[in-house]
Amino acid sequence: MLDATVASRNRVEVRGGRIRTSTSDWVEIGPDPIVLGRNQACAIMVDDGKVSAVHVELVATEQGVRVRDLGSRNGTFVGGVRIGDVYLLHATKLKIGDTELSFEPARPERIVLSAAPQFGPLVAQSASMRAIFDRLAKIAPTDLTVLINGETGTGKELVAQALHLASNRAKKPFVVVDCGSIPPTLAEATLFGHERGAFTGAVDKRPSPFVEADGGTIFLDELGELPVDVQPKLLRALAERRIKSVGGSTYREVDVRVLAATRRDLVRAVNTGAFRSDLYFRVAQVKIELPALRHRLEDLPVLVRRMLKDLGDETVYERVSSITLERLARHDWPGNVRELRNAVAVAFALATEGEEIDISAHLGALTEAPQAGSGPPQIGGPGFGSMKGRQFQDAKRDVLTRFERDYFAALAEEAKGNVSEMARRAGMERAHVRAYLRRHGIGAKQDTPE
Repeated sequence: MLDATVASRNRVEVRGGRIRTSTSDWVEIGPDPIVLGRNQACAIMVDDGKVSAVHVELVATEQGVRVRDLGSRNGTFVGGVRIGDVYLLHATKLKIGDTELSFEPARPERIVLSAAPQFGPLVAQSASMRAIFDRLAKIAPTDLTVLINGETGTGKELVAQALHLASNRAKKPFVVVDCGSIPPTLAEATLFGHERGAFTGAVDKRPSPFVEADGGTIFLDELGELPVDVQPKLLRALAERRIKSVGGSTYREVDVRVLAATRRDLVRAVNTGAFRSDLYFRVAQVKIELPALRHRLEDLPVLVRRMLKDLGDETVYERVSSITLERLARHDWPGNVRELRNAVAVAFALATEGEEIDISAHLGALTEAPQAGSGPPQIGGPGFGSMKGRQFQDAKRDVLTRFERDYFAALAEEAKGNVSEMARRAGMERAHVRAYLRRHGIGAKQDTPE
């Protein structure tokens, strides 16, 4: 453990401890989560019929040891109180099923974080993200499977790309499979390929993405959406490192590293039967939890600078005022980093030479929505307002707000209110589309919950 010779901004103090059951030795609790449950793959296996397959998770944090019940059938109890998510700071007893757990806190430990504020294309200043960068740097050269958790728009695919680029497979393919967009009836054929005539509509032979990624990396995005009946076939493919196409008669060996991502809590899905526990432990050899942007607002300046650089001109960051950054910090970021990137792109494209880059002007939640039923804006007319005394930024903001409303109203009509179809046509996530619909009071049909 390193100490004060390292700059304070590169350290974080973690409050950990140790835990044991009546039949096991003490197990240290550190920054990497440990899971207790009846499943043999758990860090601490508890042989108790009242304990769920994956029952409870413990991890050391700056606030203390976080104890999180994973949707267990019979609950987790601290001091006779059933808990969902608590932090432990003192010695205490926990109970899961008929098993009692003993917890003892340890002295706070200073964890040294990477001084480098980036990992590949990822940039950050926050302690939470730099801790993630440290873990990514360690696991990138390995072939460990990685499960990346996080809300929509937090950058899960970008993390997977960064891992691939930092691995020994960087010169080989990086293939993305969006499990959330696969029709259930075509899931097996989409994952493993199919032969011509294998089923109605299979007019051509289609190779498996595992074959396309051979030697490289396959990224299974939104893995939690994969139908239950296909999950054992994926597990077998991962375990045996070979696949057979639908309609095929022979297996083909494949050499791929598997990365996966989901916005769902898969351990809870295991306990409800919506996701297989053996597949979960196969893909989650390492877990990466990406924090929401609203929980790491100190990263906003470096993210904006990097996005402007990617757009071709990092120097224009000098035209982003502190007032704009303050307004960004007050935003709730339902779309996370993806929402920020969209706003930066629009602000950059619309800005004129020498003008302030007002990114906050392109976040609709920061502006007042127009009244329903108002017509298109007319310069100087009632829909736009008088030009007298109005600043350019205010006028532009009104026009963009009206554009949003008209665009999504027309989109909702074309898609007959189907949010999934609207998201597909707009090239956006469903959660982001819903945010715009709520903002402008546009109705939509009920859709598959996220």
